[in-house]
Amino acid sequence: MDLFDLGVCVRQVRRRKGYSMQALADMAGVDRSTLSKLENQRLPELGYGKVVRLLAVLELELIVRPASPLPTLPELLRDMNRE
Repeated sequence: MDLFDLGVCVRQVRRRKGYSMQALADMAGVDRSTLSKLENQRLPELGYGKVVRLLAVLELELIVRPASPLPTLPELLRDMNRE
C-alpha cells in the first residue's frame, strides 16, 4: 500500500464512521488541508506520527510485513506473451 492507497482507505473509513474531514483532522491533530490532500491523492509525503494518529482515531493500525518480491523483466515479458 502506498500513500495514495492509504488516502483512499482513510476516506472510506472516515465516511463509514460518520466523521467530517474537520472532525477527523481535529481528533488526529493534523491540518484539515493535509487530510484533504491525503484523501484526494495530492499529498506526496506524510510523516509517520501523523499517519499513526490518523489511523488510531479511525481504529486502524499500521502493520509492517515483508514485501512481495518484484517480478523480473523476463517474468514480466513472459506474462505479457501469455495474454
